[in-house]
Amino acid sequence: MDTRLIFLDIDGTFIEPGRMEAPASAVEAVRAAQANGHRVFLCTGRNYRMTSPVLRYGFDGYVCSAGGYVVCGQEVLFDCPMDKAQSDGVRAVLEANGVECTLEARDATYGGAQMMERLSAYQARQPGGLNSEMERWRRAFADGMLIRPLEEYQGEPIYKICYIAPGQKALAPARAAYEDQFVFCEGGGPAEREGFVSGELINRKFNKGAAILRICAHLGLPASASVAFGDSANDLEMADVAGVSYCMANGAPALKARCTRVCPAVNDDGIATAFRELGLI
Repeated sequence: MDTRLIFLDIDGTFIEPGRMEAPASAVEAVRAAQANGHRVFLCTGRNYRMTSPVLRYGFDGYVCSAGGYVVCGQEVLFDCPMDKAQSDGVRAVLEANGVECTLEARDATYGGAQMMERLSAYQARQPGGLNSEMERWRRAFADGMLIRPLEEYQGEPIYKICYIAPGQKALAPARAAYEDQFVFCEGGGPAEREGFVSGELINRKFNKGAAILRICAHLGLPASASVAFGDSANDLEMADVAGVSYCMANGAPALKARCTRVCPAVNDDGIATAFRELGLI
């Protein structure tokens, strides 16, 4: 079989949201695919710091910050943080309208206690109601995982901002001022029906699909050689460019509609099942 380039989202795809331990079947599938000559990459919304514990499983490269930081082997192919005026400006507008933010630099993540309180309170009322990105944040705060207080932020370059708003009205000023620069990537689901709006700001200069194309071009392979796996709204562009795209059974309906296939959920051996279906292992 010709070499395939396989791209795996982390939270809700390779690993249960917010965790650092992957199912044994997924780890074994990755290693077996690599032994068969395929290359496997992480392709995640996490920044490098929050991705790094997962790299111990052995990947051929990684895409972090939803496409803002791209590494193939040991070579950095793309590195595109926001400029300071951009990150400071959108953050100021969000916070002035009651929207809580977390800031993701490459090597650190900064979050406020109020965001944790709101996530925990909602989760207590609606178990399972958070999308995979917000569930990652809830667990990260609850476990004290790699999160530093927002007050410690010293101005280092920011790749992505996650937000939680009391409603769409609170987001409207930021949309009006910055929607030409950022995709307001909302998670959807039960939380939004109660007026709770969560999501992430992704720079329009990049996305996960563009990152896949960068790695394919670097390795001299067509996009048709790529296989993408995801579960949420920030994976839509992966589905658009990959030769084969899978949405996890636990994934968002919008992504299922865009992907070519659906596989079992992350905790139901979904990765291993799909790898076998494609003949990768």
